[in-house]
Amino acid sequence: MQKSDFNYNLPNELIARYPLAQRVQSRLLRVTDSEFIDGAFHDLPSLLKAGDLLVFNDTRVIPARFYGRKVTGGKLEILIERVLNDVTALAHIRSSKSPKAGARILLDEGYECHVQEREGDLFKLAFLEPIEAVLDAIGHIPLPPYIDREDESLDFERYQTVFSKTPGAVAAPTAGLHFDEKMLETINALGVDTAYVTLHVGSGTFQPVREENLADHIMHKEWLAVSGEVVQKIKQTKLAGGRVIAVGTTAMRSLESAAKSGELKPYIGETDLFITPGYSFNVVDAMVTNFHLPESTLLMLVSAFSGYKRMKAAYQHAIEQEYRFFSYGDAMFLTYMPDEVSSYEI
Repeated sequence: MQKSDFNYNLPNELIARYPLAQRVQSRLLRVTDSEFIDGAFHDLPSLLKAGDLLVFNDTRVIPARFYGRKVTGGKLEILIERVLNDVTALAHIRSSKSPKAGARILLDEGYECHVQEREGDLFKLAFLEPIEAVLDAIGHIPLPPYIDREDESLDFERYQTVFSKTPGAVAAPTAGLHFDEKMLETINALGVDTAYVTLHVGSGTFQPVREENLADHIMHKEWLAVSGEVVQKIKQTKLAGGRVIAVGTTAMRSLESAAKSGELKPYIGETDLFITPGYSFNVVDAMVTNFHLPESTLLMLVSAFSGYKRMKAAYQHAIEQEYRFFSYGDAMFLTYMPDEVSSYEI
């Protein structure tokens, strides 16, 4: 398949630039094998049953964007991609001219860092104080580029799931943004179990696929952890006839990465798993997900999970019904219904 097969035209006004007043006020599009059912996110419990298992990503977004200047005065914008240890990180740097190894960068409120070396598109930065303290003092929430505004105080809460726990992401696992504490309590009361994996979402999730032939695309790497406890819960759920439901593409990629050998096992490390139509899923039976960018790896993933032509039609339906798109937008409920690659009319 080609990148252009996943393009679609989205009216600019359907991009959600702010969250709704309440998390569960979002709409929910249920995609079945024969129809699209428009509903509200607070209807989600009616789609679940006792014995199901919801798997969430508990990563926590760090205030990873901040600003500085070179000693010569040139301004810089810095976006942490990954924290390596207490005082070292990999980062994107936007400036009129890229800094060289050894360069000193002056930050707000008297902080500073040094460029150690360049690693591809990223820069390895060394800080004089713990990175967590620096970001807490001067960092901004790294809103996605399509939100097209500066971060505001509300984003420190709303661009974060209510169950976020492990700091390290520079983008939110957005399907989880729809859940509030009351919704989680309601789900639990139904006899639906929950489990948590960690995948630190990187800024690469917003990077465009540059190669027209998907086989030539190199996926960005992200760190994840799937514990033995989660593996046991999933195996018990399957044995009892329950469904494993991934909340978001990051939970999905975590589980499928841990099952890459064909058997689900505990896993801690990096993943560059790129899921496209034709992929055989090993773990997940259903998923909650937001609407994704045209030609994005996330749109390719959901097309692999619920069928390319079905997703094309679902997105067109969502546009016609004026759903809100992307991180602060509405959600979908999908079940595993893959198309056969040979049936595509491309």
